[in-house]
Amino acid sequence: MSPRITYREALREALREALQRDERVFLMGEDVGRYGGTYAVSKGLLEEFSGERIRDTPLSELAFVGAGIGAALGGMRPIVEVMTVNFALLALDPLINTAATLRHMSGGQFSVPLVLRMATGAGRQLAAQHSHSLEGWFAHIPGLKILAPATVEDARGMLWPALQNPDPVLIFEHAQLYNLEDELDRAPTVDIRSARVRREGSDLTLIAYGGTLHKALQAAQQLAEEGVAAEVIDLRVLRPLDDATILESVRKTRRALVVDEGWCSGSLAAEIITRIIEQGFFELDAPPARVCSAEVPIPYAKHLEDAALPQVPTIIAAARKLCQ
Repeated sequence: MSPRITYREALREALREALQRDERVFLMGEDVGRYGGTYAVSKGLLEEFSGERIRDTPLSELAFVGAGIGAALGGMRPIVEVMTVNFALLALDPLINTAATLRHMSGGQFSVPLVLRMATGAGRQLAAQHSHSLEGWFAHIPGLKILAPATVEDARGMLWPALQNPDPVLIFEHAQLYNLEDELDRAPTVDIRSARVRREGSDLTLIAYGGTLHKALQAAQQLAEEGVAAEVIDLRVLRPLDDATILESVRKTRRALVVDEGWCSGSLAAEIITRIIEQGFFELDAPPARVCSAEVPIPYAKHLEDAALPQVPTIIAAARKLCQ
């Protein structure tokens, strides 16, 4: 039987492997060193690799993301940790106006092999300013690759291939997954180009990612008890989207439901549904549907926060409606 490790431990092992394999790799961010990371992902790495390679930064995302971009341009392989996704908004200018555009604007003469990690998502009673799911915003930007590991295997295996990418890679770690446990006995080889079918089915396609994947899997299990065989797709890569895997599933099941913790208006779910309609309209037996977060700042109160987010019962209700 393979040993069980947590999502947090898998991320730490991925960091350790990258630091050992390539001397150009270093980690920088707020509290990543002496404190061991806000979510304890980098705990112990400072003692193992020294302050040259595990660098605590001032509380200025604009400054240290910009420094990471400069280091990448200078030939290093920086891994920059932003505490939570809302703080990444403070670094939009260097990230979007510089890092995402330089390889294109230089005709391929320059690249920015930067990896930016951050916690995302709600469900922890951190109120409106620390509960954002902005992956869809960043997935709008050409020049960025967007990853959303939802499993221990992907948490362990996505970092090294991300460091080989010539353009910036943003890794969104849903904060409710850090304690997730699974078996993992060796470093996996992970593809950062395609989606994965996590459960086979024939009646309905549930499309999810990050923190919503496990809710979709729970919903699929309960639907199976009602005689509805739901296929569950883990997007994993939000830019570029894997249209082929999505459309292959939808052509089989003829129904699609997207579960997205982002807000409904202008959402990643809207983009996925549009692509399904553009490429597979005549394969559908029902209009594609979506379950998103309510169009409100995420509340602090637990019962209100739960009501604002996609939940298993709302996924099941939407799936039943699609299958009628």
